[in-house]
Amino acid sequence: MAVKWIRGLVAVAALGVVGGGIFVTITAPERQPAEHWANLGEPDLENGRRVFFTGGCASCHAPAGAEGEARLNLSGGAPLTSPFGTFHAPNISPDPQAGIGAWTLAEFGDAMTRGVGREGEHLYPSFPYNSYSRMSPKDVNDLFGFLKTLPASDAVAPAHELPFPFNIRLALGGWKLLYFSDEPHVDLANADEKVRRGQYLVEGLGHCGECHTPRNAIGGFQVGRWLAGGPNPEGEGTIPNITPGSQSIGSWSESDIASYLETGFTPDYDSVGGSMVAVQKNMAELPSSDREAIAAYLKAIPAVE
Repeated sequence: MAVKWIRGLVAVAALGVVGGGIFVTITAPERQPAEHWANLGEPDLENGRRVFFTGGCASCHAPAGAEGEARLNLSGGAPLTSPFGTFHAPNISPDPQAGIGAWTLAEFGDAMTRGVGREGEHLYPSFPYNSYSRMSPKDVNDLFGFLKTLPASDAVAPAHELPFPFNIRLALGGWKLLYFSDEPHVDLANADEKVRRGQYLVEGLGHCGECHTPRNAIGGFQVGRWLAGGPNPEGEGTIPNITPGSQSIGSWSESDIASYLETGFTPDYDSVGGSMVAVQKNMAELPSSDREAIAAYLKAIPAVE
């Protein structure tokens, strides 16, 4: 009897090892093909600046409360609290040791669009690569070139403070298997160029859904609730619905939305508040055509009550 019990235990253990090996294999970090980053030429620094502000890089990676030129010091930002623990945005200045000064374009691009770190590790989706996955190689190249022109800092950000099991990076492979995608959230294939530009900015560079879309218990977007608002992922208050079904901006016109992104004032002359303050400051740096494209996209998507 004891022999049978031992054999059964060994068999279960063997199945566990095999299953674990399969899981690790199919969820291993996956880089872009090398040719994805080849032959992109010299970066367009003006476009890189545009991408920088659209992507809100300073909002997380600059020191808390930074204003003006201080927003270009990307030494690491304020802690980002979440139901999974506290995340610390790293130094992404051109410093070769503390920052990304020694990184290659492929290493930077794979982090941005695949959530793969320089050492081949999974990155936590507190870094919104699930949105940046839609970025074009040109925009990644231009952004990388622009970041190299910014001040270098030797500051080292603290490590993430995550309890078990969220501190197990291997598990992120399973999360990616379930939720990681570079496909559009909304089918707007027949829309005009302006709306498609807005889709690229909102779903990709601007990563608006990272806050404005409600999530399930393990951090995936809730199906059918794109941009419908929900609890603040940082734990304080709520993030509004920004679809045409919203009771707040649902009645706004495209020009109302574009003006709000530029000035920070609503049609009723209320002013932007909360975490949207930093976002609005970034949006104000964009050309008016981009703000208008964002507004056109927000009026074109399905309404969610």
